[in-house]
Amino acid sequence: MSTPLERTRCRARAHPLAVDATLAAGVLAAMLAGSFVDPHAENGATWITRTPNALSLTLMVLGAAALVFRRRAPMTVLAATGTVSLVELVVGDPRAPVAMSAVVALFTVASATDRHTAWRVGLLMMTVLTAAAMLAGPLPWYAQENLGIFAWTGMAAAAGDAVRSRRAFVDAIRERAERAERTREEEARRRVAEERLRIARDLHDVVAHHIALVNVQAGVAAHVMDKRPDQAKEALAHVREASRSALNELRATVGLLRQTGDPEAPTEPAPGLGRLDELADTFRNAGLPVEVARAEQDAGLPAAVDLAAYRVIQEALTNVQKHAGAEAKAEVSVVRVGPNVEVTVLDNGPGQSAEHAPEVGGGHGLLGMRERVSALGGSCTAGPRYGGGFRVHAILPVKNLTPARGAAV
Repeated sequence: MSTPLERTRCRARAHPLAVDATLAAGVLAAMLAGSFVDPHAENGATWITRTPNALSLTLMVLGAAALVFRRRAPMTVLAATGTVSLVELVVGDPRAPVAMSAVVALFTVASATDRHTAWRVGLLMMTVLTAAAMLAGPLPWYAQENLGIFAWTGMAAAAGDAVRSRRAFVDAIRERAERAERTREEEARRRVAEERLRIARDLHDVVAHHIALVNVQAGVAAHVMDKRPDQAKEALAHVREASRSALNELRATVGLLRQTGDPEAPTEPAPGLGRLDELADTFRNAGLPVEVARAEQDAGLPAAVDLAAYRVIQEALTNVQKHAGAEAKAEVSVVRVGPNVEVTVLDNGPGQSAEHAPEVGGGHGLLGMRERVSALGGSCTAGPRYGGGFRVHAILPVKNLTPARGAAV
């Protein structure tokens, strides 16, 4: 709920001309009151010891009327009020405080322009009015009224410049706050997009891997169902195991989208290189010979690097299973080279290379691998090998040496 002061400010901003008219009326009243005061009266009375003449009254009215338009044309109003003040200082007798209108106009100019202009105009106004009062006025040059003109014009310029500086400071703070708010919103949108992309990659890796195994094992079972039912039962058992693993990983991945308080949140850790042998066994059971070479070290990997290495191997072996042909073999190596972990998957298959898989099947396996590795600051290359086969090579930098739970290299 807004306060009365805030409501008053809002109305003042909505009707600036009315505010300026009120200010002009107040300045006129102050000038009229000051014109009846004579601080140099001989009998000691200072009030109503003199009365302004017609010229002084006219100049006061003109100076006050010009202030009504001080925001629309500040320099023009300053010139007009300065002119009537100069006329009063030179020919007015007794002198009336017409210079008060010039002081208000000078304050307006200083608050509405830059500092250089404010001080240049203020210095000019101080010099002209003070010199006119000292040289052409009825009072001695050292009179306090002459010094008062110099002081009031200087203070008007300084006050206007201070108001302008404060307004610029407040505007700068407001702009920074708005920019920070926009930056936070853009960062939030960027993080949402990255999280969606990451979840999409995880879903692709999980589904592509397990569905490929299910497809191979189902084909084997259908082929040997009549002649070798025992082997068909074994293939169907692998189908069941692969489908169960796919459901578990899908549940864990989709569980990331749960809200606080949702029931049965997943507690199974994300897969990593600690399950590399288990991953290789699933492909061996599907008929793809896989050899794994690892350099066992005491230091573990960060969870993000561990998961990325596992997904790269999973996707690469899935592509070998799908595209390299029935006689293909795969080799997997995971080694630590300085600050990096290098993952290599080779195959010798004569079949269709995985390089062309996205073009044929519309998949995003290689693209997902590159995006996953690039997100960690690494690099991933994939292409045919000299002499046949295909090679996938990923370099993952280890920026944080905090061991990932359950992971080993």
